[in-house]
Amino acid sequence: MSEAPTFQARNPDYEARVRDSFARQTFMRTIGATLETVAPGRVEMALPYREDLCQQHGYFHGGVIGTLADNAGGYAAFSLMAAEDSVLTVEYKMNIVSPGAGARLVAVGEVIRPGRSITVSDVKVYAEHADGTRKLCATALCTLMTMAGMSDEKQAHDPNVG
Repeated sequence: MSEAPTFQARNPDYEARVRDSFARQTFMRTIGATLETVAPGRVEMALPYREDLCQQHGYFHGGVIGTLADNAGGYAAFSLMAAEDSVLTVEYKMNIVSPGAGARLVAVGEVIRPGRSITVSDVKVYAEHADGTRKLCATALCTLMTMAGMSDEKQAHDPNVG
């Protein structure tokens, strides 16, 4: 198995920028997700178990797992972008390979291929138990678009306009 590639961030303040952007995601705050580590081309985020985030069997809901996968892949890509650019998910494909059963979920996003306009990230989502052991529960492949010259700040949104 080869080692993960190392990337050079285009923005020296990439970590602060990723953390600031993540902090503006009210949905991530609503579900209780945290951004644990940020490195060029790699992020790790976590989500503690809560019953209201589960499906009928008591496992983390697939939508919650997908949310973490999307964000981990996106922020891994965003960490490599220039200071004047932003990121937007184009597509992600996720396979749930075992139930999301644990004390928390941990999503690890790593860039596979950075590009000028499209970046591809690989994400592994683990169910982590109280003793720290992890079991892979999902894997995802994310395609992200660089929004060149677009601020990452919150955009004005009129819910009545398409």
